[in-house]
Amino acid sequence: MMKQSTEQTPWYQSNFALFEKNLNGESSSRLHAMRMEAMARFTEMGFPTTKHEEWRFTNVSPIARATFQPSFQSDAAGLSSEDVERMSFGATHRLVFVNGHFVKELSSIGPLPGGVIVGDLASALKGNDELAHGSLGKHASIQENAFTALNMAFVQDGAFIYVPQGKVVEEAVSLLFISTGSTHRYIAPRNLIIVGDHARVTIAESYLSLANHGSLTNVVTEITAGENAVIEHDKLQNESPQAYHIASLHVHQKEKSNFISNSIAIGGGLVRNNVTSILDGEYAECTLNGLSVANGMQLIDNHTTIDHAKPNCPSHELYKSVLDGSSRGVFNGKIFVRKDAQKTDAKQTNMTLLLSDEATMDTKPQLEIFADDVKCTHGATVGQLDADQMFYLRSRGIGTTLAADILTFAFASDVVNRVHVDGLRGQLEALVHAKLGKGRER
Repeated sequence: MMKQSTEQTPWYQSNFALFEKNLNGESSSRLHAMRMEAMARFTEMGFPTTKHEEWRFTNVSPIARATFQPSFQSDAAGLSSEDVERMSFGATHRLVFVNGHFVKELSSIGPLPGGVIVGDLASALKGNDELAHGSLGKHASIQENAFTALNMAFVQDGAFIYVPQGKVVEEAVSLLFISTGSTHRYIAPRNLIIVGDHARVTIAESYLSLANHGSLTNVVTEITAGENAVIEHDKLQNESPQAYHIASLHVHQKEKSNFISNSIAIGGGLVRNNVTSILDGEYAECTLNGLSVANGMQLIDNHTTIDHAKPNCPSHELYKSVLDGSSRGVFNGKIFVRKDAQKTDAKQTNMTLLLSDEATMDTKPQLEIFADDVKCTHGATVGQLDADQMFYLRSRGIGTTLAADILTFAFASDVVNRVHVDGLRGQLEALVHAKLGKGRER
């Protein structure tokens, strides 16, 4: 990996020393060695450049050149329970993090089945929770991704959710991450979600900004799905246009587990989402859905990997982008089918709607198949609104602008409607509609 020639790696090293000093004795904890190893690995790798194949279409030099201040406190002044309840679609179970730190006063946890844990990672680690310590970093390796290493080096807090065997959490759990203030903050949330055999839960991660500032959110979420576990993971990213958002989601699936991901990205100036799921048990099923809506100078990059490690596993993937103004989209979807993964059934589709002549899309669907009894398909389309559909609507008295709005929202809502949480789905529909309206005003 080629390093950025103007990157601030020494700055991160010096701030890491300051960070450790401000941990008030935590340097003696078991997490300390993991932080030190991660910082050493980040220093070795540096920020990726466009010469690295995985980052060929996404230039992170603005991040590498910038200096962000680690966040040591939440700074939740002015936020009320009513505010966060509205932001989290009125969820019964709500964990609120402001500038990367858990805020108990704004959080709310309703009745849960016995043994279920919904709390903050910092408390679990300080309490020497063996499950949290043993699972942290198990699936998100610091060896290959510089941002994952940087997250581990500066990790402080995030969500820790444990659903024991056979337990069902009926109401969705909302993880609300809010950035505030005017300073250039570096925020490194770490989420750890462990779902036991025959258990079920829905997680909704939301990332929002309350101010227009150039923060860097570098989040890593690790999910373990036990045998016959069912997990829906919904993510909304709607941060400031000046914000940078780098996210990695790592999922490890055991036999007959079912994992569904719905990722909606409409904010941020530079956004990169890495999603990796390993189907490590026979008859495991994975569904990845994504929607990006961008305008202005936004860049939204989605990299997905579905690793079929065992036989008889189906996977389904649909990622859509709506690009306006001079925005850019990137999609790189990989499907690996290993030698022993016979009877794999994998489908991948990437579709992009360009609303302006200046918007661009780089798409790269990939299949790597090492088994001989499989059904795998992939495809990508990039285009504008269908002329025949426009003519049909206009011939029935609908104006050009409204007709375009109807077709565009129908294209986008195909992904939004796959979210099963009613309150969240309604919130997403309103946000996407508003975003599309802003793009038209430009």
